Amino acid sequence: MTVESTAARTPRRSAGTTGAKSTAGKRSTAKKSPSGEPELVQLLTPEGKRVKSAEYDRFVAAITPDELRGLYRDMVLTRRFDAEATSLQRQGELGLWASLLGQEAAQIGSGRALRDDDYVFPTYREHGVAWCRGVDPSNLLGMFRGVNNGGWDPNSNNFHLYTIVIGSQTLHATGYAMGVAKDGADSAVIAYFGDGASSQGDVAESFTFSAVYNAPVVFFCQNNQWAISEPTEKQTRVPLYQRAQGYGFPGVRVDGNDVLACLAVTKWALERARGGEGPTLVEAYTYRMGAHTTSDDPTRYRHDDERAAWEAKDPILRLRRFLEASNHADEGFFAELEAESEALGRRVREAVRAMPDPDHFALFEHAYADGHALVDEERAQFAAYQASFAEAEGDN
Repeated sequence: MTVESTAARTPRRSAGTTGAKSTAGKRSTAKKSPSGEPELVQLLTPEGKRVKSAEYDRFVAAITPDELRGLYRDMVLTRRFDAEATSLQRQGELGLWASLLGQEAAQIGSGRALRDDDYVFPTYREHGVAWCRGVDPSNLLGMFRGVNNGGWDPNSNNFHLYTIVIGSQTLHATGYAMGVAKDGADSAVIAYFGDGASSQGDVAESFTFSAVYNAPVVFFCQNNQWAISEPTEKQTRVPLYQRAQGYGFPGVRVDGNDVLACLAVTKWALERARGGEGPTLVEAYTYRMGAHTTSDDPTRYRHDDERAAWEAKDPILRLRRFLEASNHADEGFFAELEAESEALGRRVREAVRAMPDPDHFALFEHAYADGHALVDEERAQFAAYQASFAEAEGDN
């Protein structure tokens, strides 16, 4: 196992302290492994071989074969749901979809590390975390169809509604975590965001507040290498996890395609938060295999060979290799899961097609409490635009 983590160098703190070990004079660039890859926490290699870790093994030491199969099932079903949602958008059933393809291990590993009383603040791509929190997949799709603002009660699953504004949920999470601490609860809060969001001022402010107030929050950054068309090197001159040093709390980079490592590192970070040791930044180093959203064309800014290199690190294939090599799963298990996967796809497809069509004019209804002349003008223009389609059909 290779580790590049500020956590290993940061002393444990009691509640209310914000001191951190000085990093003055140290190089700000991450180490490289002999293979040239960045060093990170890894418990399962791309070939499916188990790697020991003195620091993190204890967090997965008691995991059973049944639980390993459960992690695999979670990733497979999440990928199947995601693929179905992408197809539904292409068929005109959804207005937009943000795929998580390639990021299943980061989301399932971290999601399964949570306790029921922990609280999650997601972005708009945390479909795997939603699955772990018991949110029905079809409930995620109403917003992307335009028929609601989120189809679930956040307090039922301790899973907040999806956040479209980039980075703002980290401030929400920090404030919530401060409240948790003041209430004397021993639960933790986790905020998800991407590498692009790390450039937002809201994220910097949340780091400052969480450190000063020793908030029990984990910042989980899924570095999928691309903020739409901007590569990570356009976001930062140092590895993202190292930014935590400047705010006075630990940062760690984990192999985001290794579900065991993501599970272990997130458990460690949550344990710190619950123990009064304040925030942690986890950078899950992964890759967005598909488009940023269905309105994006990644072939315009990245090469096929880059995707091919990451396909060799596929998180699902990695765990399958481990399960097979360890005799923890047989062909019967994989066949049953395939059938369950197809059934989930059909259920989601039927649920979406049973949803009402969105009201195209609803977006004008609540812009102003008492109406506005400009909004009235825009509504009329949009009505004329919509009517032009009916006229065109009549001409044909």
